[in-house]
Amino acid sequence: MTDGVIDGDWEYQPLRLPPGVSRRAAATQLAIHAEYAGWELSRVLLYADGTRKIWLRRRRTAAAMPGVIT
Repeated sequence: MTDGVIDGDWEYQPLRLPPGVSRRAAATQLAIHAEYAGWELSRVLLYADGTRKIWLRRRRTAAAMPGVIT
């Protein structure tokens, strides 16, 4: 996974899911990131081979929050 990006009031974190990950498993993984680390879905790219590139975002806060769990 690459490092996140900070843009104004938001920080972004890319997440790449391999082709074998089902839609349900991907949704579960994203729900965990949302519930426990404050991330929300920003963008999803689905490639022809089934790979998904996902950008998560969350508002920047003064308190440190956990990163993306892989």
